[in-house]
Amino acid sequence: MKIWVDADACPAEIKELIIRTARRRKIPAVFVANKFIGIPDSAYVAAVRVGMGPEVVDDYIAQHTETSDLAVTQDIPLASVLVPKGVTVINPRGDLYTEENIGERLSIRNFMQDIRESGTITPGPKPFGQREKQRFSETFDRELNKCMKRIGT
Repeated sequence: MKIWVDADACPAEIKELIIRTARRRKIPAVFVANKFIGIPDSAYVAAVRVGMGPEVVDDYIAQHTETSDLAVTQDIPLASVLVPKGVTVINPRGDLYTEENIGERLSIRNFMQDIRESGTITPGPKPFGQREKQRFSETFDRELNKCMKRIGT
């Protein structure tokens, strides 16, 4: 089991929480980005720097995840690839992507992208704060425990 992090747009507070959890629980965490990601030296934490391009990080994570893994990403198209593989996927705000909701989430994302591409100005995401960090922490801990039970650890 590994924790995979789409690190390019992941808030620093979430990265720190994942690093602390990986070290404490001795679970490998891999941060994938197309830029330098500073992470502490640890046997349980690694950074993979991939080439530039819109889907390079997503493709890397999609190719390397396994059913028992947990992924953290706010990229809904990536989540829509990982969920059918049996990967547990959550976003940095603590939302769990599932077989039941990923289709709707992808449709809404695509609809909003079409609106933006037509020139309509849409509001950006809500600010990331303590409430979102707490929600992520709760979802992350719960889903990590489920993943570990599935593999018998």
